[in-house]
Amino acid sequence: MTLTLDLHPIFKSQRDVDQAVRSMMFRAAQTNAERVIIIPGKGSQKLKSRVLALLRQPHLRKLDKNVEPDPENLGRIVVRFR
Repeated sequence: MTLTLDLHPIFKSQRDVDQAVRSMMFRAAQTNAERVIIIPGKGSQKLKSRVLALLRQPHLRKLDKNVEPDPENLGRIVVRFR
């Protein structure tokens, strides 16, 4: 199962972005999802770097196996759980 989180509607509020990413990660771990696709968009890459920094936090690092920018689309981040 793949879960998708689009950050376009909430990109202006860092608190909302942090909360959305955390809740998606916990939901994916709880439902045994194979991967999560986070869509920060291409833009200036500030949001993407913020999300990658958030995913490197120790309490979220425990949940996933691999975090990588999507090689096909620079505006996506793929988080693998298996």
